[in-house]
Order: sequence, then structure tokens, then C-alpha cells
Amino acid sequence: MSIQTDFDVIVIGGGLVGAACALALKQSGLRLALVETGPAPTLPQDDSWDSRIYAISPGNAAFLSRLGAWESLDQQRIAPIEEMRIWGDDGSSQLDFSAYEAGAATLGYIVESRLMQAGLWGCLQNIPEITLINPARCVRLDLQDDQARLTLEDGRALASRLVIGADGGGSWTRAQAGISVMTSDYRQMGVVANFAVEKPHHNIARQWFRDDGILAWLPLPGNRISIVWSTAPSHANALLALAPEALAQTVAQAGQEALGSLQVLTPAAAFPLKLQNAEVMAMPRLALVGDAAHLVHPLAGQGVNLGFHDAEGLAHTLIERGLQSDAGDYGLLRRYERARQMDIKAMQATTDSLHTLFSSDLPGAGTLRNWGMRFTNRQQWLKRRLMAHAMT
Repeated sequence: MSIQTDFDVIVIGGGLVGAACALALKQSGLRLALVETGPAPTLPQDDSWDSRIYAISPGNAAFLSRLGAWESLDQQRIAPIEEMRIWGDDGSSQLDFSAYEAGAATLGYIVESRLMQAGLWGCLQNIPEITLINPARCVRLDLQDDQARLTLEDGRALASRLVIGADGGGSWTRAQAGISVMTSDYRQMGVVANFAVEKPHHNIARQWFRDDGILAWLPLPGNRISIVWSTAPSHANALLALAPEALAQTVAQAGQEALGSLQVLTPAAAFPLKLQNAEVMAMPRLALVGDAAHLVHPLAGQGVNLGFHDAEGLAHTLIERGLQSDAGDYGLLRRYERARQMDIKAMQATTDSLHTLFSSDLPGAGTLRNWGMRFTNRQQWLKRRLMAHAMT
């Protein structure tokens, strides 16, 4: 079967944000293609759990619903977050958020990465207006005045008015375009694993700011949790080296045994943490979305939410502003870039400041951060504002 080679928009990268971006453009009337290096994702034929999970805001759940993806997910594998409890490193300072206080049904949802990936691709495969080119490896990108030309490893050449780079933090697309990145290494690893728990979690997300890092327990359906422990590489490696029973005991003790004893469901894995910004998110014929454009510390669980906002924002710009013009026009793409900057910078500043404050060992830093947590917990108006921002 022959494949069309001329498009209005080519999305490079079929991960969560890239797939969502393509779906958000499905009714634009634009000729669309998505190029992905791997095969179409599928779910395992067992009841195992993915250790890579995301906290999805209610606003982004609604976005995925508009794409037709949210309802396609197995709702029995999605856990709502009804409360969040955060403890300082003095053992007594606490900050609490609740959906009830926010006047909402939930603060967010915990969803497995592979579940969302399969759901988004299931929708993509049912949209005839989107040409899926996978598995396919890109080898060259040429940005010209009137078009972008993409060459694949098998020799095929594709042309489009616009290329969207959605290929992650190490973006090949970004590098091909010559866009530099500003990176700050947190010198931490994020250790993830899933556990069965002895006591019900009641859909409460828990987070501890500790001397050895930031530990989050996130509810999964049933008596299960997923953890993210942001910690120094030496401690991360020590956790990875533990036998399952020892790992479960260590995590339980670090979380003050709030849910009783734990049992490992998925082996621990780890990934490096860093703050990263592309020099620009847009240039003639090119736009970046998601991790290709920015990375944030995972302590607020907002990385993929920012990416979905990028996808929605870019689609809105192209549909509302660009249908009568060239999708790769720089003036048009600059509208997208300007619209996204405030949200991205605000979230990066928040997570980076919190990381700096809670990792500082300067005199008085501990007193300041724990006082700030107690103060915030007493200010209902401030908590409502924080929740409203995180829930978009």
C-alpha cells in the first residue's frame, strides 16, 4: 500500500503527548501524519501493573475525554485522588489538600503510562485522517522556507508545512533543528515501584520531604500504591540493590508505616531528574511539545500535564488561528509559544524552588520550609488557589 508523502503536519514521536497532539488535530481538516520509531503499543495479557504512572489533572482528563481516549481506558485500573497529605522533614509539619475543600469530585487520577498509551493509539488507529508511519526511524530533517522535509531510514522522504517534535527529553527533532537546551542536573534519581499494602489507602496521595529526598505514595486501585522516591544517586542505587522484602520494609518505614506492611508488585526502576528548557519552542516550520520542550522535577507530578497543555494549546492555535493560513508560519507558531510560556515557567519555578528549599542544608532552611508548610495549611484561600492551578 502506498503512503502519502505530502502533509500539512507531521508529528514526530508517538508517546503520550505526541499521540494526543495528533488526535487534537483530527478535525482540523489538515493532512496529518505521525511518525514513531516503535510498533503500536499493546497491553500485556496479564494483570500486572506498570511501574511508570502519571497523576493526571481533572482538566487533562477532560481533554483526553474530548479526544475520545479517556472513556476507552479500563476505569477499574484508574485511581482517583481524593486527598493529598504532605509532611515536612521535622516529622510534624503537615499540609493537606482535599477534593471536598476544592468543591471537586477529585484532585486528579493516577493512571498507568501503558494504559494511556494503548488508549491513545487505539483512537489513532480509528482515525482515517491520520497517517501512522511506524515503526520508522527518522534520519534527517531539513527546514526550508516553504516546507519541512523528513527523510526516513528506509529512504522515504516526507514533506509537510509543519513538523511537531514530540520525541522526549533527548529530542532528535530538536537537535536536528539546531535548538539548544538549558539543563540543570538535580543530581537525583527518581526510583519507582508498585506495592500491595496492608491497609486501605482511601484514595489519599501521601508525600514526605525527608533528609534523603522526597517520597511519594500514590494510590492505585485496590490495596495498591505506586511510589516515586526522588533521591541521591547513591541512595537510589542502594534501593535498587535491595531484595524485594528489604525494599518493601524500607519504603514502609520511610512512610511511617502509614499503610502497614508492603509487598513488592513490580521491581524498582530509576531515571535521572533534571530541569530542562529548549531555547525556543517554535521556529519556522517547527514546534516542540512536551518533554522535547521542557522537563520539570516530578515532585508535583505535573510533567505530562504540561505536555498535554502544550498539545491542546498548539492544536487550538492551529485550528482557531491557522486554518486560513500556512500551519508552519512562524508568526502563527509564535502565538503558541507565547501562550504556553507563563504556565511552563510558573510550574518550573514552583517545583525548582521547592526542590531547592527542601534540599538545602543551610542554617535556618529547615525551620523556614516547615514553617511555610504549616502557614500554608492554615490559609484556606491559598490552598484553594494552589489546588485550582494544579487541577487544570
